[in-house]
Amino acid sequence: MCMGCTDVDYEYLREVVLAESANWIERSKNALFESRLTPLAHVAGAGDLEGLVKMLREQRPERLHRAVAEAMTVNETSFFRDVMSFDALRQVVLPRLVAARREVRRLRIWSAGCSTGQEAYSVAMLLLDGFPEVADWDVKVVGTDISRQVVEYARAGRYRRLEVNRGLRASLLVRHFEREGDEWLLADRVKALCEFGVGSLCEVQRGAGAFDLVLLRNVLLYFPQVERGGVFEEVHRMLAPDGCLMLGNAEQAEDSTSLFEVEFGAECYFYRPARESGRDGR
Repeated sequence: MCMGCTDVDYEYLREVVLAESANWIERSKNALFESRLTPLAHVAGAGDLEGLVKMLREQRPERLHRAVAEAMTVNETSFFRDVMSFDALRQVVLPRLVAARREVRRLRIWSAGCSTGQEAYSVAMLLLDGFPEVADWDVKVVGTDISRQVVEYARAGRYRRLEVNRGLRASLLVRHFEREGDEWLLADRVKALCEFGVGSLCEVQRGAGAFDLVLLRNVLLYFPQVERGGVFEEVHRMLAPDGCLMLGNAEQAEDSTSLFEVEFGAECYFYRPARESGRDGR
């Protein structure tokens, strides 16, 4: 770790990340600050991590605070990550939502903490291949992330060979991508279903309306326990009364039993807004 940094410095960096992204970096992971922020310190002209902390404290540049949070945010993802979750979407969740929205012909899905877009695009491909009846519906998969860099990457829909080799079957690659050298570009029909924006989980997605499905997978692991209740309240507020919330396999809404009811299907748990919460279905 940085020899010039004190416990107070690390605590300050933790507070910066928490304020900007609602993510909490455990004290046991102080070494991550050095590995991830030293390159940022060089770019900012601070020299080292100690200098970066001094710059943050004294000059308080807003863009640099945001850059620190982005550098410390985990952006690990892949296409069709967690097979059981996508089996549950294909077999249980999406058929139910499509049937319920047949009259309004509108579907809204939120990929929260979308990283470089593989989750959102996976859902779009699932809809195109498995639910042809929604082809002329008003369908949108909205992906948000606090990192502007990964959001721009997602919008481009262009992935390297290593990225498409992770979780993507050859048949899907051929059907939905075009090869350009060593990269693969998503077809326009897939990209047209998705839109991406910069925003944290605690920021209201104004104008989006109620979401029918919220994918909050492998994100809560990086939130302090005290913050998770607020995240669930925000998701509940933005979820349609008959919508569905999906978490990562290692996550659960243990502190939000008054807001959500757990269901099980296709070997996977997912959540519905609790009926006793006082909200009526559509």
